[in-house]
Amino acid sequence: MADTTRITVTLTAELVAALKELTDDVSGYVAEAATRELRRRLVEADLQRHQEKHGVFRSGAGGCPFPNRRAHPCRRVGGQVEPVTERTADAAAGPR
Repeated sequence: MADTTRITVTLTAELVAALKELTDDVSGYVAEAATRELRRRLVEADLQRHQEKHGVFRSGAGGCPFPNRRAHPCRRVGGQVEPVTERTADAAAGPR
């Protein structure tokens, strides 16, 4: 078993209720979500470093480096293809 540390996290009552509808193991669910987010950030950082060193990926007719475009849509930015992330989606939405 992995070494664990107990922490306290404050969530809204609505979020807790929604999580309890999804799973009986809220702690495990949150741990899995945190793991996925950390992995996503590491992959994004690796991709950024690679593109800074070797240039932006270009492939296929659409230029999207991801084979399943529905799972990871791309958008054109200044003539280059850029994956749409939370950060770029928020920026495209403009001020709130």
